[in-house]
Amino acid sequence: MTEPAAEKRLIIISGLSGAGKTIALHALEDLGYYCIDNLPVGFLRSVVAEIVDGGEQPGHLLAVGIDARNRASDLAELPALIQEFRDRDISTDVVFIQAGRDTLLKRYSESRRRHPLVQNGGELRDAIRTEREILAEVVNIADLIIDTSQTSIYELAETIRKRVDRRQKRTLSVLIESFGFKHGIPADADFVFDLRALPNPYWTLKLRGMTGLDPEVIHFLDAAENVNDMHDDIVAFLTRWIPRWKSAGRGYLTVAIGCTGGQHRSVYMTERVARSLEGVHEPVSIRHSGLKRLGTGR
Repeated sequence: MTEPAAEKRLIIISGLSGAGKTIALHALEDLGYYCIDNLPVGFLRSVVAEIVDGGEQPGHLLAVGIDARNRASDLAELPALIQEFRDRDISTDVVFIQAGRDTLLKRYSESRRRHPLVQNGGELRDAIRTEREILAEVVNIADLIIDTSQTSIYELAETIRKRVDRRQKRTLSVLIESFGFKHGIPADADFVFDLRALPNPYWTLKLRGMTGLDPEVIHFLDAAENVNDMHDDIVAFLTRWIPRWKSAGRGYLTVAIGCTGGQHRSVYMTERVARSLEGVHEPVSIRHSGLKRLGTGR
């Protein structure tokens, strides 16, 4: 009996310097990918031919880092190259990793590293701004954008493992994420739902220190007015649009569900919506960004 051919995979890691591109590549290397950092786009076709088409790595797995040191003309050719690879049945994902300016400034200050675009005593702020402008073409074609402003290196590596490496060919990886509006809307969200019109457990003293994972909060919200309607509306919307998102060739969908602090309502609803979607779509994963700030949850 003939064994099925190993899947050919190419993962392109790009993004802002200091945001975590190297960490992502290291995570993929640990998973068995042949990794090359700082690859000129002009070499990409020949590298894919050597490693993916003719390589001996298990599954023909290749991950490359592409950054702003590429020529603008080469970056402009990247969308056509990616389509060429996909036409050749190579599963190709573009992952763009970014972080806020203040976060990047802090990281460079702590590490004392030099930004690759800082020249002749130039300003770090200017280099970060220039880098964003150069990579605008890559952001536009990214399948997944990961913002690491509030993410540890361990969480980034876990995201790469769960969402990127484990995504099967032609499947849509759906992430349902709870958050608090007072901390800002997640930068990587595709759809955002606002729960602040629902009753807030925070104003019930005995529930204030709990989270949407606790039975007492779940009971409170199960019995609250309009909560079921909100759940049903969100699930109906996603059930309708997930197939369209998938048919458009997208590999990733991030759904952000927010309340004021990201502790009660959004956590409860994220868990409940994810359970409902698991019956009609696979895979669905969960992240509670608000609980990470509190040092609890997942």
